[in-house]
Amino acid sequence: MPDVAPRQLILSLYGLYARAEGAWLSVSSLIALMAELGVDGAAVRSSVSRLKRRGVLEAVKRDGRAGYALSEEALEVLREGDVRIWSRPRATPEDGWLVVVFSVPETEREKRHALRSTLSRLGFGTAAPGVWVAPGTAYDETARALQRQGLASYTEFFRGSWLGSGDVACRMREWWALDQQELLYDEFRAAWEPSLSSRRPAPREAFATYVPMLTSWRRLPYLDPGLPLEHLPSDWAGIRAGEVFAQLDARLRERAAEFALPIVHGTS
Repeated sequence: MPDVAPRQLILSLYGLYARAEGAWLSVSSLIALMAELGVDGAAVRSSVSRLKRRGVLEAVKRDGRAGYALSEEALEVLREGDVRIWSRPRATPEDGWLVVVFSVPETEREKRHALRSTLSRLGFGTAAPGVWVAPGTAYDETARALQRQGLASYTEFFRGSWLGSGDVACRMREWWALDQQELLYDEFRAAWEPSLSSRRPAPREAFATYVPMLTSWRRLPYLDPGLPLEHLPSDWAGIRAGEVFAQLDARLRERAAEFALPIVHGTS
């Protein structure tokens, strides 16, 4: 099983189990759930402190219980992530390409870094210095993300067809570092496909497998923003990796919730 950063596990727990509780988890339930994932209380508190500094979590008491709630911005990011993680939408050549360019004054260099980080997180490739490209279907999510961060005024959007010379599939391999993506998909399969052949797990075991598996998967749909299959290799590693995720999700999600939700609700 690959190592997963505690703060990423925390975000998975919030995405899976906190939203029914108003996007809030008590400190005690969070520590109990993380202990089941092999993370001690000190590491949980350290990770929570970092997430608070980043504006992801906010300290909130409910019914006299200390806890943390997702910020509105973080909750919106999780909602958008649901589509990529579970629906796995994929563009077609007919959707064209979305191109984003931006201009940031030298006095606001931190905005330039924030723009690059946001576009990279959304899965944009770089066609040339300062020229970012994604499938045309990425516009709505990108516009919301940039507006939410106060970055939209620095950007210009264009959508259309690629008219360059040569094969667009070759260009895509450069723009998105597809060799590295395939390696990550293969690593995901190697780590988690064996879980498909094991017996049906009890809820506690399902939880201990499902949350790290989901956490390992979450970043991959962002690195591959639904690129058209027509321009990808016929044996594209993302297809089989996605099938492994879908099968494990169907097998483990409800069983994991059977274990986690009583802890979240304080009834275990």
